[in-house]
Amino acid sequence: MPIAIKICGLKTAEALDAALSGGASHVGFIFFAKSPRNIAPEEAGRLRQAARGRAKAVAVTVDADDAQLDTIVAAMAPDMLQLHGKESPERVAAVKARYSLPVMKAFSVSEAADVAAADAYRGVADMLLFDARPPQGAELPGGNGVPFDWRILAGYRGDYLLSGGLTPQNVGEAIRLVDPPGLDVSSGVESAPGVKDAALIAAFFAAVRAAKG
Repeated sequence: MPIAIKICGLKTAEALDAALSGGASHVGFIFFAKSPRNIAPEEAGRLRQAARGRAKAVAVTVDADDAQLDTIVAAMAPDMLQLHGKESPERVAAVKARYSLPVMKAFSVSEAADVAAADAYRGVADMLLFDARPPQGAELPGGNGVPFDWRILAGYRGDYLLSGGLTPQNVGEAIRLVDPPGLDVSSGVESAPGVKDAALIAAFFAAVRAAKG
């Protein structure tokens, strides 16, 4: 089965085209005011049209309430919702029921116990995402460009994306150590915070293909 690849934090048509041309399975749009990758729902709705039939468009939120999610879903028409905050299993189930959309739940990871905590979401979330725990004092729950010890996911069974500090230079090592079913990259393909680089996106896909043989 081909590895899933999500390019997250997209804000321009050029970056989206680079992601789609490389073969992304998922493209992510972030709705979190503190993020340099924050985008307006209407703009995400315009951009995501190019992904129809090519990749799943994912709306990424952090502890969003129903009013914010209503606005995003209406304006963007995402294929999937990603909850990147402290949402409980009950909240994940409620979001799935309200919008009839698959939900990806993200987890901040620094040790094996953090991975085990995801078990409570099995059968509730459609997909899991394991991201590095943010550095102390960081304002962003993800996209901080820091990895965790990927080896703690070795042998993990389930549909998930590996995230956190991935770059064209280290993604091959991540695949060698863990062989994850999916990958998620944001800051690792940027020339500056929030500025996607088409050449780095292409290099990321090339590195994945090389590692997968």
